Amino acid sequence: MQGTVDGFSYGLVTPVAAYFMACLGGALGLRCTTRSLRNRRSFKSGWLALGATAIGSGIWTMHFVAMMGFSVAEAPIGYDRPTTFASLAVAIIMVGIGIFIVGYRGATPMALITGGTITGLGIASMHYLGMAGIRLQGRLEYDTATVALSVVIAVVAATAALWAAVSVHGFMASLGASLVMGVAVSGMHYTGMAAASVHLHGAAAAAVGDGDSPASLLAPLLIGPAVFLLLAGVVVMFDPLLVMGEPDWREPAAGRRARPGVPSQRPKPSYGAPASGAADRSPRREVPPRESPRSSDW
Repeated sequence: MQGTVDGFSYGLVTPVAAYFMACLGGALGLRCTTRSLRNRRSFKSGWLALGATAIGSGIWTMHFVAMMGFSVAEAPIGYDRPTTFASLAVAIIMVGIGIFIVGYRGATPMALITGGTITGLGIASMHYLGMAGIRLQGRLEYDTATVALSVVIAVVAATAALWAAVSVHGFMASLGASLVMGVAVSGMHYTGMAAASVHLHGAAAAAVGDGDSPASLLAPLLIGPAVFLLLAGVVVMFDPLLVMGEPDWREPAAGRRARPGVPSQRPKPSYGAPASGAADRSPRREVPPRESPRSSDW
């Protein structure tokens, strides 16, 4: 018996909230990765780890906020807690691997392809592992072609996000990249959900058994990651290099361009060398012309 699946039980509330969480995690992750590129010291790994955790938490929260709108008309749904939170660990670890590859290797084609593939597979693994945590009187079945399409979307979205993290440095540009990343991640999620169908057992209306109900998972799903993302946002917003960018006095002199209306400064002379124009300012001593010898003097 096929179950009647509804992915939008609350209308547009869950898709919009899920999209917001994906954008928030993506924005924080992109800014942290950008900050790591400006730091060549030991703090570099710390910023990369914070960015990976922000992106992983944002994607995971997006997934389960969207899953609040997932229901099967003929059977109640519960979630297995260990499997559910194992998907969070998978998301953070695999996203972290991809971010560290690009953070230390730079925006080379090989680093972007490798890091984007690993990150995209991590996003897809998080999605389908989270789906494996569903408990109901039936089994989930997937369309292979649609699942493959969702994985491709995840890999392409992750690669584009990593490219933006190392190539886009302005605050507004990073904000725009996070909005695009939110669309891609949400598109991957709902493409994967379109691949799912539910085959119910005979006693579909029986008790769900072991597993937590969606209401009991609501608090840890929303409060825990939301508090972390809020704290990460505070760290990012109080870092002036992330908000305002690199100050002019930190830029190399060779790449510094003259601003209109501001005269360029002359280079200072080295010790012992005369300054420019010094010969013009020194008093000149006039030498009287020598008279030619007269013939009478011989």
